[in-house]
Amino acid sequence: MNKRDYMNTSVQEPPLDYSFRSIHIIQDLVNEEPRTGLRPLKRSKSGKSLTQSLWLNNNVLNDLRDFNQVASQLLEHPENLAWIDLSFNDLTSIDPVLTTFFNLSVLYLHGNSIQHLGEVNKLAVLPRLRSLTLHGNPMEEEKGYRVPGSVEMPHRPP
Repeated sequence: MNKRDYMNTSVQEPPLDYSFRSIHIIQDLVNEEPRTGLRPLKRSKSGKSLTQSLWLNNNVLNDLRDFNQVASQLLEHPENLAWIDLSFNDLTSIDPVLTTFFNLSVLYLHGNSIQHLGEVNKLAVLPRLRSLTLHGNPMEEEKGYRVPGSVEMPHRPP
């Protein structure tokens, strides 16, 4: 499968799902088996997943140290990640590593321990980000978290 075919088909591929695995550190993913769904994961000849979705929700992650390296070990094309689910972990900030995935369109961060609303500004560099969840974080209590009538993402320069 060439890269163009990959970009056209992998959005429909099942996610690489490590949810509910009690994972404490990102490096543990390398030795952990992903959850299986109704459809089997497609893999490259090298054994890496051909998906654009990585689900790490409902674990106990408190940082994303080595995220890029581990993503490269698990995914054939980590640069094409479009959906990352980090909901219900113990993250206290938005790690800058997430801003390196320029194809990211869905990012779930709800149910973590992110304290400061200003953390969200880091994500302004992601041109395709369309869905971001943050509810259930302490930042909800900050003034300006919910602006009535506002549902748009921060403006990105062209």
